[in-house]
Amino acid sequence: MTCIVSVQRIGKTYKSGFQALKSVDLEIRKGEIFALLGPNGAGKTTLINIICGIVTATTGRVIADGHDVVRDYRAARSKIGLVPQELSTDAFESVWATVTFSRGLFGKPPNPAYLERILRQLSLWEKRDDRIMTLSGGMKRRVLIAKALSHEPSILFLDEPTAGVDVELRRDMWQMVRDLREAGTTVILTTHYIREAEEMADRIGVINGGELILVEEKAVLMRKLGKKQLTLRLRSPLERIPDEVSTLPLELIDEGGSLVYTFDTQSEESGIADVLRRLRELGIDFTDLQSRESSLEDIFVSLVHRNGNGRPA
Repeated sequence: MTCIVSVQRIGKTYKSGFQALKSVDLEIRKGEIFALLGPNGAGKTTLINIICGIVTATTGRVIADGHDVVRDYRAARSKIGLVPQELSTDAFESVWATVTFSRGLFGKPPNPAYLERILRQLSLWEKRDDRIMTLSGGMKRRVLIAKALSHEPSILFLDEPTAGVDVELRRDMWQMVRDLREAGTTVILTTHYIREAEEMADRIGVINGGELILVEEKAVLMRKLGKKQLTLRLRSPLERIPDEVSTLPLELIDEGGSLVYTFDTQSEESGIADVLRRLRELGIDFTDLQSRESSLEDIFVSLVHRNGNGRPA
């Protein structure tokens, strides 16, 4: 698949001496949804701002759709749409005026039909003549997306786009993201709602402490690092795990009322049958059992914990 964004050994050190990014390499494929995950202060927004030409890197270079974001800034920036975290909008302008102005900033000729389509997709058409200052927080978030899409970018960055918005808006926005991907737009998002990344993304990148610690296909990541758990609700509580099964990956929870067996999803044999047989031989009976597979959130927390806790926001 064609690479549309190439991040090459990007580093960023601020005057204070804080190193926000440490030689990051990343290639983002054309037409994919790429989710960048990391704790607060990990470097997500810094990396996005460097790719978008808002922040200057200390070392390295970025190529966006064939253009160097520093040497060929205008051409590179015209390929990129950015929805920032902050709700910074032209409060006294109407929705229509601010979206039209944003399109003009990139030298695009007027295209009222295109802008109308975007506003309708975002449920903003009925609000097109309203001043932005009169809109709710969720509606202002939609305006930011409309502005980012106004010049028809081939690359769209969404930095925490659903922070503070209601469930209905979140659902509408993700449907729009799917539609954009289907139309060929590359979407890069950061989100605290890891379930959204699990549902939406084609690939996952995890950044922590300014370092990109993992980039992987979502399905492969879930298969590689995912685990399954079998929880047995015991008929009689145990004070401790019997010595005969102490070498097995078993854990007592619920004050000894439940026993959890953890096994690798990649193993050909789960070992469940052997565990149940050995427990039965020991006279340990259970009343119920439940299975659970690791979510992307479980994997993310495990990765970040393994690589340190990151820097607070």
